[in-house]
Amino acid sequence: MNQDHQDERTRIREAIDRLLTGEATVSNGSMTAAALAAEAGVHRMALYKRHVDLKREFEERIRKETRQIPETEKRLRDTITKLKTTIANQKAEIEELRQLVTNLTLASAVLTDEKSASTSPASIADNVIPLRPPTT
Repeated sequence: MNQDHQDERTRIREAIDRLLTGEATVSNGSMTAAALAAEAGVHRMALYKRHVDLKREFEERIRKETRQIPETEKRLRDTITKLKTTIANQKAEIEELRQLVTNLTLASAVLTDEKSASTSPASIADNVIPLRPPTT
């Protein structure tokens, strides 16, 4: 590792300590990766790409030392809850639509049967001679 990279890592570790002790100097003090990057003076994407291990270490220390859930995990849990609700609603809607299709199919069959039953032998064309006389 070059010296600049090592300096970045040192600044990030110091920023982690400041955020966890509530002594933020540059950032708003929230327990997020964005606040950590601001506090350390590094670009947020550098934290996400080059220093993933330090970001994970920060999140793990948040869990252990402050007994809090990291903001990203809270947002993910909220999203999961919303998605589970959406899935349940869609399953209920699909079941309702299946019932509707079944009912419409049965109604169509009844109407078709009624129509064929109401067709009387008198409606047979004049040029058609039945093989058997119609039973009434």
